[in-house]
Amino acid sequence: MMAGLEPIGLDELVAQAALLTRVDRKYLLPADRLPRVLRGLAGTARVLDIDGRRRFGYRSDYFDTPGLDSYLAAAHRRRRRCKVRVRTYLDTGGRYVEVKTRGPRGTTVKERIRYRGGIDHLSAGALDGIHVPWEPELLRPVLITRYERTTLYLPASGGRVTVDAALSWHLDDGTTLRAPDRVIVETKAAGGACEADRLLWSFGHRPCSVSKYGTGLAALRPDLPANRWRSTLRRHFPSAPSNRES
Repeated sequence: MMAGLEPIGLDELVAQAALLTRVDRKYLLPADRLPRVLRGLAGTARVLDIDGRRRFGYRSDYFDTPGLDSYLAAAHRRRRRCKVRVRTYLDTGGRYVEVKTRGPRGTTVKERIRYRGGIDHLSAGALDGIHVPWEPELLRPVLITRYERTTLYLPASGGRVTVDAALSWHLDDGTTLRAPDRVIVETKAAGGACEADRLLWSFGHRPCSVSKYGTGLAALRPDLPANRWRSTLRRHFPSAPSNRES
């Protein structure tokens, strides 16, 4: 599917479009709709290529407080909210602590530092230099997500597009949700809509409320309020207990 896209190396991509402060739009698509979108971006987008590979394995371990403050803040659309995860790049073994917060006017601010500890806890000092509203020792692993990511660069706007496939979510007790027939397409731009957004809109796709952490945990934990993800769960994950009330 990526054969028609010109390559871009990692160093050039980071130099051109780091985008740690950005506006994100997420689209949840049936996997069989993706080829049409990629054909529409041919000649416009470049694809991240590292040693001939264009699809890379990711694992994210999400951390939260015992009261799930991070999850509930997102579920209830609180303006001040924070997400903490350890992201592992499965192809290289690189591991980073990443903290995402909400900035002004709906922007997403991401901070990240290299992490050398274990994934069962955040070791002392792991969050030094990154602001989180909770003490690190309160944070515990709650959810694991796995997926395969392809990253596109949009030279005209300086934006990025990520395509996440082979999606799965895992709880510590072994409960698992897999979505091989869905992909998450996320546009990341410094300002307004980019050319990928306009293309997706022309095909009838609209941004939806989907969060790998929030939506996944809501699908796997029927005791939690689904709130903002209820319609997404009902449409894309019909087997999930998505009709419960807050």
